[in-house]
Amino acid sequence: MNILRVENLTKTYGKGDAEVIALGGISFEVEKGSFVAVVGASGSGKSTLLHLLGGVDRPTSGAVHVDGQELFAMNESELAIFRRRNLGIVYQFYNLVPTLTAEENIMLPYLLDGRKPDGAMLAELLETIGLTPRAKHLPSELSGGQQQRVSIARALINSPAVILADEPTGNLDSKSSREVIDLLKFANKRYSQTLLLITHDEGIALQADRIITLSDGQITRDEGVKL
Repeated sequence: MNILRVENLTKTYGKGDAEVIALGGISFEVEKGSFVAVVGASGSGKSTLLHLLGGVDRPTSGAVHVDGQELFAMNESELAIFRRRNLGIVYQFYNLVPTLTAEENIMLPYLLDGRKPDGAMLAELLETIGLTPRAKHLPSELSGGQQQRVSIARALINSPAVILADEPTGNLDSKSSREVIDLLKFANKRYSQTLLLITHDEGIALQADRIITLSDGQITRDEGVKL
């Protein structure tokens, strides 16, 4: 079953001689529960793709279907709600709210929705990321690796259709990077969580089930990883 379907996705900036094609009509599908890495040089279109898949930006043309819903058929309000409930996004620089504790940051999707948090899921995630003793700490009181683990738990709290991770280890040392990738792989297996991860690190990409390579806004390779 495909949880994500991308159809002729195009994103351009500027017009005429100043036009830049960030994505040039790419198409692919992602199976539910799979782990896909997207790689490519700087400027290849990786971040543009993630922003479109996450509904953070709108394409020039094309469509993105997540769990059977077309993102850009929604208005901004509908898209914001859908994104909060169905997409977990993990950024390189954590994007935690500095005035909220670790557990409050994890529960943020629920709080923004005005819904009662799932206490059992919160407790399980805090234990999984190894931060139960630091649940009441602010981001400034946590290491970079701990902050990224909070960010991942926040992405998981709603059991989203897809987790999108944008260079999640790019701001971490090697030990913290391994811990973060191990946590994402654990979520992929433990919760059958679909994961699409952007990375420039070949070693990380090779841990995925599949690698999509972008170059100049086009898919140049799309292949499974042989274990």
